Amino acid sequence: MSASGTFKVVSFTPAPLTPEPPVETGLPVGVATMEKHYEGESLSGRSATLFTAAFDQEAGVGSYVAMESFEGTLAGREGAFNFVHGATTDGGPDRSAEHFAIVPASGTRALKGITGTGGLRVDEDGTHRIWFDFDLPA
Repeated sequence: MSASGTFKVVSFTPAPLTPEPPVETGLPVGVATMEKHYEGESLSGRSATLFTAAFDQEAGVGSYVAMESFEGTLAGREGAFNFVHGATTDGGPDRSAEHFAIVPASGTRALKGITGTGGLRVDEDGTHRIWFDFDLPA
């Protein structure tokens, strides 16, 4: 099965967390929480996100890892589940080293038992797109 849609970041709140022990690198590591809202023909809902990145905002270079707790509707089924994703960018429009996975055993209600993958893309106009390719038990 699959579901896709767009999302908007509703809030991005940096967290006052410093890695221990402190290690100085070429890019600072930051942690933030995010709220996102999703909509589309086969996807609607919201998520709470824990976001970690080493990133240079000016050059657009860096990597991130995010853990999301989604609740809403996926392909007509209501429930909640976790998914994890990460990627790297070298300052251009392309992403590399992408990872995206639905966390096993995290689904609830009509999404209980969900497994699968997916992906993210940002269009040139700034539209954020997401898709899930998933399976559910019979």
